[in-house]
Amino acid sequence: MNAGAPSPAARKFRLHEVGLRDGLQMEPQVVPLAQKIRWTEALLATGVDLVQLGSFVHPDKVPQMADTDALFRHFSTPEHNPHDVVLSGLVLNEKGLARGLDCGVGLFCMGVSASETHSRKNTGMTIAKATARIMAMARTATGEGKRVQLSVQSAFGCGFEGPVQPERVLSIVSQFLDAGFRSISLADTAGLATPTQVAELFGAVLAQDKNVECTGHFHNTYGLGMANCCAALEAGVQCFESAVAGLGGCPFTKVAGGNVCTEDLVHYWQRMGQRPEIDLSKLVALAREMSRYFNRELPGLVHKIAPVATLVRP
Repeated sequence: MNAGAPSPAARKFRLHEVGLRDGLQMEPQVVPLAQKIRWTEALLATGVDLVQLGSFVHPDKVPQMADTDALFRHFSTPEHNPHDVVLSGLVLNEKGLARGLDCGVGLFCMGVSASETHSRKNTGMTIAKATARIMAMARTATGEGKRVQLSVQSAFGCGFEGPVQPERVLSIVSQFLDAGFRSISLADTAGLATPTQVAELFGAVLAQDKNVECTGHFHNTYGLGMANCCAALEAGVQCFESAVAGLGGCPFTKVAGGNVCTEDLVHYWQRMGQRPEIDLSKLVALAREMSRYFNRELPGLVHKIAPVATLVRP
């Protein structure tokens, strides 16, 4: 564990549910707006801390995200977001940022890939150009009073290039920190991370600045998603991004694996005595509903078996 981090038992981990964006963007079956609204209502009632409603990308490239603006506008009032859950959105360029500012995004998520190949496929830009552009956008968003989270994608390896040197990741993080941004995410976009690698890289980030709020974003491509979450938690990571039922994957990486499953992660936390206020039963019910909707078995485990507490009685 990172020597400067409080023990996991002493911390309250935050949960950033990204299923409606990272979960749906790989689905060939476009989900109608009305269905997304129902699923969002269910998520907002579970007690998660943040919900990512979508990304502001061109609808021709990612058709699932064509109604992102409408979804944000629907949930931008207290009537439709009674629990005041933070609503986040992913933006890649200035046009996306302008759309997000216009429709009520609470937290802007912006990222730079540590892989040149992934960066070009995802944004059409080199790492250096993408970094400068994203930081300028981040300053614009904070100037408008908005919260910003900056991420390094493919931080633990790239499906096209293979290993990514930690020094490259830390160089990008240093630029974020020097510009005054303290909410930093490391994303295992290709699902190549190992627990040792996760602990070392997050430890190095936290060593740069003890005031950084670190977020972990892991994919389960090779079955290590939950193990990597455990390693990140021990290293001092405060926030985790996951997708209900384990949906998702990046369409611009070589092999797209699903996200860490939200209900599996919450089940783990609650078995440790953490975050009992998150309604696991509602997450399980939603995962089962999504499985029926897509008419296939989805990657998560707890929604298929049932939480331990319902199986094991004193």
